[in-house]
Amino acid sequence: MRIGLVSAMSFVVRAFKLLRAANELLSSVLATPRSTANIQHSTLHTQHDQVPRLTYKTGSRLTTAVVIAAALIPSILAQAGSPSHLLNEDAALDVLQRTLKQDRVYEKRISMDCIAYGTEEKTTVYFEFVLRETHNAKCGGDPETSPAIDRYRVDRASGKIEQWEPGQDTWHPYKGQQSK
Repeated sequence: MRIGLVSAMSFVVRAFKLLRAANELLSSVLATPRSTANIQHSTLHTQHDQVPRLTYKTGSRLTTAVVIAAALIPSILAQAGSPSHLLNEDAALDVLQRTLKQDRVYEKRISMDCIAYGTEEKTTVYFEFVLRETHNAKCGGDPETSPAIDRYRVDRASGKIEQWEPGQDTWHPYKGQQSK
């Protein structure tokens, strides 16, 4: 879990630095003093009137700023989906445990201390976890058994959780308290 947290923090720091640099660049361009703006005066001649026309020519600094900003945005988005920023197994399990505790999904059914987590499947897209009853002196039950309570998938890129619906034999988006 520690490696996943360090990786996420590293990404956030890099993204923040890139955004700050883009912000400073755009601020310097947009705060260009009037004396450096190139304004041309000309007259538009029509059949009946002469209408004055002002043409503002922006310098190449604005163009440069736009190009740099456009280059930074895809870079940040690409880093977000890069393999180094995917959740590892410990981080995915931590997301699941924190979510279930926060939502108090099992509060009325079983103590969170009496639930064991196991990894059933690992793919490049998700981790699939099974929650099982812990049977011991504290939790009760037959210590030779550990019935499955629920199954969840945690998406490695987004951290989104899906829950297995055995009656329908399908995965559904996690809905917290509504799911029990």
